[in-house]
Amino acid sequence: MFGRKEKLSKDATDHEIDGVEDGPGPEKYDPDLNELDAVNSVGDEKYGQTTRGLKSRHIQLIAIGGCIGTGLFVGTGATLSTVGPAPLFLSASVVISYWDNPVPVAVWITIILLVIVGLNIFVIKIIAILGLIVLGIVLFFGGGPNHDRLGFRYWQRPGAFIPFAAPGDTGKFLAFWTSLVRSGFAFVLSPELIVIAAGETEAPRRNIPKASSRFIYRLIVFYVLGSLVISVIVSSDDSLLLQAVNSGQKDAGASPFVVGIKRAGIKALDHIINGVILTSAWSAGNSFCYAGSRSLYSLALTGQAPKIFRTCNKQGVPYLAVAVTALLACLVYLSVSSGSATVFTWFVNITTISGYVAWIVVLITYLRFRRGLEYNGIFGQRPYKSPGQPYTTYAALFFFIILTLTNGFQVFFPGKFSASSFLAAYITLPIFIVLYIGHKIWFRTPIFYPASKIDIWTGKEEADRLEEMDVPPVARNIWEKIWFWIA
Repeated sequence: MFGRKEKLSKDATDHEIDGVEDGPGPEKYDPDLNELDAVNSVGDEKYGQTTRGLKSRHIQLIAIGGCIGTGLFVGTGATLSTVGPAPLFLSASVVISYWDNPVPVAVWITIILLVIVGLNIFVIKIIAILGLIVLGIVLFFGGGPNHDRLGFRYWQRPGAFIPFAAPGDTGKFLAFWTSLVRSGFAFVLSPELIVIAAGETEAPRRNIPKASSRFIYRLIVFYVLGSLVISVIVSSDDSLLLQAVNSGQKDAGASPFVVGIKRAGIKALDHIINGVILTSAWSAGNSFCYAGSRSLYSLALTGQAPKIFRTCNKQGVPYLAVAVTALLACLVYLSVSSGSATVFTWFVNITTISGYVAWIVVLITYLRFRRGLEYNGIFGQRPYKSPGQPYTTYAALFFFIILTLTNGFQVFFPGKFSASSFLAAYITLPIFIVLYIGHKIWFRTPIFYPASKIDIWTGKEEADRLEEMDVPPVARNIWEKIWFWIA
């Protein structure tokens, strides 16, 4: 776990840890890997360190902050118009353009970037998405101003599926697969935020598993039910929705939620929701600014990035890493010349496949970590045990490989190919391979480490100490019991 002082004593690294006597023990770890030495230098006073102040609820909000953003509020519109409501259910420049405002897009981008660095607005969008789910139920039964009972009308006409790239059942399957691939933009990177926050979390062995399990429930409520609401209140062939998707013009209506509210005849609410979508984009950006800066900070701790990025202020914030991460966000100024909708599509594709590649690496890393635990005889000491392992990991690994390879399958159909779409869909793959192999060649490290050289000890001493000091809260009444379960 990065971000803390972690110094293993000589006794801990030369003999046994936690009384483990079976297996080769930690002495089999190869010190030439350098991670231990790099992490041991974390305590240099000139750099400072992060602090453990995050609770389970904070981690969940960070993850939800990355999940509920433009992918759900805006990106679902393109998916709905392309494949219909059923595949959608199964599986901030654009937002601002909804208002006819003379302020240049570049000015708005600058304001957003500045706010991302220091602002996090989670509660607004959580309340908003819950409100939109309730609104969907009301409109479903005809409770809108026009008293038009929608039901599943749009699932019948124009239909639940819009065949994609092929007729019949093949087209319906491709429609589902397109929706599945595109849905990755909304939440594929969000679970990683939980793990990234581990280095700044109180009692990580208690709070990280708790946050992980609660996150799944919130994802189901917010994303799945939110997608269902969209499929109920907006037709996949709605003219405003198609205008937004096809032309990206400012009067298009950036979100299917906004289009649905306008069609229901609810005055002013569409503008309010559009403002909420803007704040959701802010907080989603803030979540990933946190993730990017902590990833850079972690790389600096292990000697894989310049040491200067380890520098923290008195509050434990790695401000130089935050600054560099925020600078990368300036790429969104591309939308000034190319149009918000086009750039949004580029970032959706690049971000999605990057997330898939990241998960492939995570899953392979887990399998090797698991093998390292088995080799050192401490596999049974895992504080958290997920069901179905390692078979679920193998299944997920196969699934993400297929998603990665088919991320841009549309460009291979006749008349669909374009250089920009192909590059946006697949440019991450050669970049990742070149960087990975280049790192191996430059630093002369092996492609594959045997189990005897897998470092499973760094950070364990601190985690054990934190677990010993942890005093779980005890509920005094039913309300506190409910709150402790949620948060």
